[in-house]
Amino acid sequence: MTTLIESEEHKDLRVAVAAFGKRYGRDYITQLVDQGAYPTDLWQEAAKLGYIGVNLPEEYGGGGGGIAELSIVLEELGAAGAPLLMMIVSPAICGTVIARFGTDKQKRDWLPALADGTRTMAFGITEPDAGSNSHRITTTARRDPDTGDWLLTGRKVFVSGVDIAEATLIVGRTEDSRTGRLKPCLFIVPRDADGFTRRRIDMELRGAEKQFELTLDDVRLSADALVGDEDAGLLQLFAGLNPERIMTAAFAIGMGRYALAKAIEYARDRTVFKVPIGAHQAIAHPLAQAHIDLELARLMMQKAALLYDAGDDAGAGEAANMAKYAAGEACVKAVDQAVHTLGGNGLTREFGLASLITAARVSRIAPVSREMILNYVSHQTLGLPKSY
Repeated sequence: MTTLIESEEHKDLRVAVAAFGKRYGRDYITQLVDQGAYPTDLWQEAAKLGYIGVNLPEEYGGGGGGIAELSIVLEELGAAGAPLLMMIVSPAICGTVIARFGTDKQKRDWLPALADGTRTMAFGITEPDAGSNSHRITTTARRDPDTGDWLLTGRKVFVSGVDIAEATLIVGRTEDSRTGRLKPCLFIVPRDADGFTRRRIDMELRGAEKQFELTLDDVRLSADALVGDEDAGLLQLFAGLNPERIMTAAFAIGMGRYALAKAIEYARDRTVFKVPIGAHQAIAHPLAQAHIDLELARLMMQKAALLYDAGDDAGAGEAANMAKYAAGEACVKAVDQAVHTLGGNGLTREFGLASLITAARVSRIAPVSREMILNYVSHQTLGLPKSY
């Protein structure tokens, strides 16, 4: 029987990851970002400790857990100021899809390396002209009738970590032989494939993972580059998107907790008019509300993870979207209140909160906007007519 009360194993995992994350912390991440470098040491040590692959099957070197465990890892790293965005992409999306739908060879080639951190994989779905509408994806895959190879053509944007990933899991569309309609399929595209080029997007957002636009110009892939069944379509796609939403919630909750902890510490110590500012309800109540919102978001995230790990894809879809929405809202409010609590100090590099104002917005925007989640809930859950 599943429960939302964390097991002792999960509690122990939280404590261990929290202690590990604090050994690195936000200063470590900030220094590397300033240098344009990736936190490779953090990633490799986390993998060595079993944290990166905790959700992957034991037979392939993983921890045998699920998204519930992986979300704990990311949340606690975020709360320590050292989140790893590629955890959402490489083990959660790509690793999960390959573990569920990949061929035996794909599993052997990728899962052990994803688990031990020696290889990472990026994920490309968003397109310049499609935005949140995955049904308008124009990246197409067609068969070469002579060789059986796949030929991919299209563009992707806002793809994280392509420069450090050995391959990108690309969402393309193939023509259904029965209906002629395009259906989504997933392909593993090696970084050095001919016709596969990338351009870095100049972002105001300061993060360890860089963002890229990808161009696929008749990229030729062998037949075994296809992940799963050509006719499975949306089932395989959402096998990766639901963990993405759950892990984005974990990322947001961790960030919110980090900001809130900084604000609480400051409110205890900063004395004005002979008392700590935290003694004033105008300071204390908003911080308490931020804590409540983060805790509520975590409960929905835990529900979504439990449903997904139990194999309830439909139930997980609804809960994952709600969790991502709740966590994004809670994160933005927590960061905003933290900065406001510190006043002018909240905008200094010394306290390290100002850059989170931009970072927190990501949890509202990506991988799906809060408005699209509200659309989903209104017509999928409430049964209201679609507006699009």
